[in-house]
Amino acid sequence: MYAITIERPGGPEVLRWTEVADPEPGAGEVLIEVAAAGVNRADALQRQGNYPPPKDAPPYPGMEVSGRIRAVGDGVHGWRAGQEVCALIGGGGYAELVTAPAGQVLPVPKGVDLRDAAGLPEVAATVFSNVVGLARLKPGETLLVHGGGSGIGTFAVQLGKALGANVVATARPAKHAKLLELGADRVVDYTSEDFSDGLRADVVLDIMGGSYLKQNVDALNVGGRLVVIGMQGGRRGELDLGQLLAKRALVAGTTLRARPAAEKAAIMRGVHEEVWPLVEEGRIRPVIDSTFPMVDAGRAHELLESNEHFGKILLTAG
Repeated sequence: MYAITIERPGGPEVLRWTEVADPEPGAGEVLIEVAAAGVNRADALQRQGNYPPPKDAPPYPGMEVSGRIRAVGDGVHGWRAGQEVCALIGGGGYAELVTAPAGQVLPVPKGVDLRDAAGLPEVAATVFSNVVGLARLKPGETLLVHGGGSGIGTFAVQLGKALGANVVATARPAKHAKLLELGADRVVDYTSEDFSDGLRADVVLDIMGGSYLKQNVDALNVGGRLVVIGMQGGRRGELDLGQLLAKRALVAGTTLRARPAAEKAAIMRGVHEEVWPLVEEGRIRPVIDSTFPMVDAGRAHELLESNEHFGKILLTAG
């Protein structure tokens, strides 16, 4: 088969479409013929040499795919060759074939195109596990979503509204109208406004990290929950513990890729049970900005790093 390999740590130009060995499904795994793969910030970090894949994952980038099952390994039940699926994986999605633990595979939701389904597993698992599982967002609460125009952001806005929350997003002005169309109640221009000025949120989903830490805590209501899932604004920030104690607030940090397979499988079960019905009802949809042939992965990474996209970027096989 062919896959996108990383010639050396560097910019998008180091991505190469290369012939590699075909993967074989091990016990508890399925082999998927890839229709499309989602492009994520973690893929760019891996390309730069800053985010190595888990030891048991292929060295190729790609954390989510959609496609058709070609074969199943020993001990796999409920899946068969020919089924259309999407999957959360540790790596290797930028390829013609990939293996995935059976517990991290989901059917393509009814009404969703097979290609577009590649944009769902990573965002659905990330947002659901953090906003619902960890932060326990409740109807009537306010959810603040940073990076509203990203894949994570567009999904979080929709899930928050579907759960009955008041949703505020931060984004560049060019993305405001689209976020309001998705259901955001308010959009803040982070390039010219202090989002914490007059805004109070019960749950904050943050991709920035250090640079937003103080403002995020400022914005929390009493009993608020801040969940940090990225560090685009740096690894370090200053935290006023007195303020945190006075607000009886929670600050948590999580990642998805390095979690054990059992934890990922539990998250995917939750996604299937609680999120997939919302997708099939049309209350949440995959937001796809653009697609590129997989051989043009470098161009897709250039778009990702420009931050000019709205929603997900996909790579298509074939």
